[in-house]
Order: sequence, then C-alpha cells, then structure tokens
Amino acid sequence: MTNRWPTAELGAALGALVPGFAVEVVPEIDSSNTELMRRARAGQAAPVLLVAERQTAGRGRLGRPWQSATGAGHAVVDESLTFSMGMPLAPGDWSGLSLAVGVSVADSIDPGGTQVRLKWPNDLWTAQDRKLGGILIETAMAQSAQAQRYLVIGIGLNIGPRPAEGLTIAPAWLREWHAGANAPQVLADISAPLLRSVLAFAAYGFEPFAEGFARRDALRGREVRLSDGTAGLCEGVGAGGELRVRTADGLQSVTSSEVSVRPAGAAQ
Repeated sequence: MTNRWPTAELGAALGALVPGFAVEVVPEIDSSNTELMRRARAGQAAPVLLVAERQTAGRGRLGRPWQSATGAGHAVVDESLTFSMGMPLAPGDWSGLSLAVGVSVADSIDPGGTQVRLKWPNDLWTAQDRKLGGILIETAMAQSAQAQRYLVIGIGLNIGPRPAEGLTIAPAWLREWHAGANAPQVLADISAPLLRSVLAFAAYGFEPFAEGFARRDALRGREVRLSDGTAGLCEGVGAGGELRVRTADGLQSVTSSEVSVRPAGAAQ
C-alpha cells in the first residue's frame, strides 16, 4: 500500500524548504510520534515525515489513545490519516506552537473557514463540537552545537466515518464536506504548508497565527470548565497562546498542557 503515497513529490516539496527532508511510509507501527522520539533520543535528528498506515498504540494528549482504522485494504487505510513530522528547531519561545499547527492544518483542509474550529490547545473540531482530529507535540534534546530541540508533531485526522463508541466527544470526518478526500491527497495538502508554518513560528512566534486562531476558536465566548473544577467564560487566547478564562476570582491564564478544557455541560 505504501506505493500509493506521493513520497517523491512530498520529499521534493519539503526538501525545498528544509534540505534533506525525508519522507517515510510504514504499513504499521506502534506510534509515529513514539518512533521519532526513539530516534531522537538515539541521536537521530534528521528532518523526516513519517506516515503510518496503521498505528497499534497511537497516542493523544495526556497519554490518551488515538485509534487508527483497523483491518486491511486501501478503503480502510483511507478512513484515517496519521503522521508525524520531526525536525530540529530552536524558536525563541515555544508558547502557542500547538495552536499555530492547528491553524495551518485547518487552513489546508478547510480553506473557506466554514467547517473546522480549533479547540484549545490541540484539537480540531467542527462547528457542531465534534472531534475531527488531534495534534500531539513532543520534543527531545537534539544532538547539535546549537542546543536545538528535536520537535515531533503528530497529527491524526478522521478522513472517513468512525464509530463513536468509547469516545467522550462525538467524531467528525473530512468526507462529510469533502466527498473525494483520501489520506494521500490530504497529506499532500497539509505537509508543505505545515512545514512553512513551523518555520514561520520559529522565526516569529505565535503572533502571525493569532488572528487565524481567533477566527476558528471553538471556545471563545462560551462557558467552560477546567479539569480542576474551575468554571468561567472563555475570552480567547493571549499573545502567547494561553487560554484566558474569566472566573469568579478574575481573569485566569491557563498555560499547562495538563489542563483539560471543555464547554460547560459537555461530557468529561
């Protein structure tokens, strides 16, 4: 199945932005993020896009599992897209990177801005509060004189229908509004713009992405509840991508990746 993927074209597009960027496709792996983190810790810090046709131990934020499609055949593989992008990076400030990545992916799959919303800090939702996909960002120390870190960005997207059993948020999928979507083409649409966005973030931080996030912010203006039980009105995000929540004790800035935020009344 790996010959279905436009690896040569992707390699050329990514290599034009970062020389030596490799593209790999594997039929099955535990987790594309886990694999790139293993490599980084072993001293392998080359830029790479790793696509997994199936993940057996995919991970989301807070260690939650991310389920890939099961079974065999092109039709099953096309029900989801899971990949990780790894590269050495040394931005002045890492704050807001997951939001910038979300803006880039959303703009690629929904250029009109009518379908995809971004739920702080790393989920792609639809306007109906259904989850389309997620982002997992991890870093490891890179073996370089510049003391860069090796950045791994994992992305999972639902391309076709998936069951809602066992999920706290109802799923959405790309073919609901993009009938002809398939995993290789979606990857081609996402990957080069994503790399350009990461490079822009390294140079300029979150600021160039703030307006794009605000347009797609799924929580702004809504009552939300934090995982510690605190409730309040979401007032969007700050200059560094921190969530701003107006509580009974005043305006609170939420920055920890260990904080779960859902609209008030949503399943926990």
